[in-house]
Amino acid sequence: MHMKKMMMGLSLALSVAVWGQKKSVQNSKLTLYSYQTFGCDNKGYFDSSKYKKEEIDGTYQLLYPLDWSPFSSLIVFNPTKFDHTRSNGIQLLQQAEKEYLTRKKELSRITIIDLPIWKKKHEEAMALLENEYQLRKELLRAYSNPQSLKSSTFYNTCKEYVDAITTHDKEKMYSVWKSLFEQKNNEETYSGTKDAFNAKWNDQRKDDYALIDLINAFSNCANHSFRTKTDEEGTLLKTFDKVFVQLKRDCDEP
Repeated sequence: MHMKKMMMGLSLALSVAVWGQKKSVQNSKLTLYSYQTFGCDNKGYFDSSKYKKEEIDGTYQLLYPLDWSPFSSLIVFNPTKFDHTRSNGIQLLQQAEKEYLTRKKELSRITIIDLPIWKKKHEEAMALLENEYQLRKELLRAYSNPQSLKSSTFYNTCKEYVDAITTHDKEKMYSVWKSLFEQKNNEETYSGTKDAFNAKWNDQRKDDYALIDLINAFSNCANHSFRTKTDEEGTLLKTFDKVFVQLKRDCDEP
């Protein structure tokens, strides 16, 4: 009888221990995930039975570091920069290819949360990369050989600028170039003021200035044609935040 009581007591103790374990397992399912957004440090707890850390990592990368252009800055605004870009065209093309391949590998390797919104974002990121790389190659070639733009992927979209760049009629080129400095619909001009144009017009390297401004206008036009609209509603970030059961955000004062 005494032994039986001991066994019953041991059995009860074990069941209490198991119940306590279950409770702690439930709590341990909440895993801390720290991440940065604009000006904010975030600490979120996610349910590890619903999400894997690598899914959250991949989705976060898609939202932030992989949302920025992988290509180094290409700003050509004067003849000195123009000459430098032309003389270093091969190296700059090689650099662009390296930047493209690095980003493509990063995008291909990430695992994302299995929701249509993230699948769409991933597809858009891949398409954007391809378009950015295509445009970068076309621009670098155009500085050395403007006629190459006749076969541009963006020819139909930005026909006016390509035709002005590739024409043998200088007056036609000058006319389109000059129009870049004329105010339209009370908006600020893309290329600057009339005084800026006059200074370029009277410069001994007038034709190079015309080419620089027209290529920049083409670049701007092509860029606008393939970029998706900015997520002004913050839908992506709100959807990402929903991953976390608890979330604490510590932001810098504006």
